[in-house]
Amino acid sequence: MLLTIDVGNTQTVIGLYESSAAATEADTGLLDFWRIATDDDRTSDEHAVIIRDLVRSSGYKDEFDGIAICSGVPRVLASLREMVGRYMELEPVVIEPGVRTGMPILYDNPREVGADRIANAVAAFDLYGGPSVVVDFGTGNNFDVISSEGEFLGGAIAPGIEISLDALFERAAALRAIELTEPRSVIGKSTVESLQSGAIYGFASQVDGMVERFREELNDCTVIATGGLAHLIAPVATSIDHVEPFLTLHGLRLVYDLNRGDDG
Repeated sequence: MLLTIDVGNTQTVIGLYESSAAATEADTGLLDFWRIATDDDRTSDEHAVIIRDLVRSSGYKDEFDGIAICSGVPRVLASLREMVGRYMELEPVVIEPGVRTGMPILYDNPREVGADRIANAVAAFDLYGGPSVVVDFGTGNNFDVISSEGEFLGGAIAPGIEISLDALFERAAALRAIELTEPRSVIGKSTVESLQSGAIYGFASQVDGMVERFREELNDCTVIATGGLAHLIAPVATSIDHVEPFLTLHGLRLVYDLNRGDDG
C-alpha cells in the first residue's frame, strides 16, 4: 500500500492507495482517506499513533510499500520525516527541490512554489491535459495554471474563504460565525443569509472572474476545483468544469511513481 500525506496549513489529508492500482483516475485504487487538523506541535510519535489507528480502523495493516508527502508546514514535515525514520523502514518521497515531478516550473524562483501546488498541477495535467487551471480552496485560494505542454506557468493566490470570514468576524463585533451553506437567494434576507451570500457567491464570482482573465491569456482552459470547500463553490461557479477532491493525493502518487527506486 502507498501512504500519501498532504499537509496544509489548516488540515492534513491522508490517503491510502493500493500500490498495484493503475493511476487512471484520482480515486482509482484509493482504499480510504482521512482529514485531521494540522498541528505543528504534534510529535513524530503522535503522528505515528494517529496514522496507525486510522489505517487499522479501516481494516488494513499499517504496513506500507511507500510513502509520499507534500507539506506547506516545515515543522510538520520534519515531524513526519522523523516518524518515517523511526517507525518505517522506508525512504519517503517528498515533493521538494531535487525531486522529479515531470513538470517544468516556469516560476521566477521555482523553489517558491508550494509542494501542494506542484502536486495539483501534475495531477491536473495527467487527468485533463492543458491548458488547465487548478483552483484549490484551502487556507488560501490557489489558482495554478498549466500550459498545453505540461508546464507550470504560475498563477494567483488569494485569501481563503474561512480565514476571510474569520477576519471579518474578528473586526466586526456585530457579526457572528455562520454555517457555510448556500442561502435561499443571492439577496440575503437576514444577516446570516447575507454573510452566506457574500461568502458563497462572492468567492464563486472571484473564481469566474479570475478564470476569465486567465482565458484571455490562454485562449481556453479546463478548470479543475479541489480542496475542502470546493463542493460549496463549484455548483454556483460557472467556470469550473471538474471537481477532484483527491487531486493532491493523485499528484503525490504520480510523483512517487516517478521517483520510485531512487536511492533518496
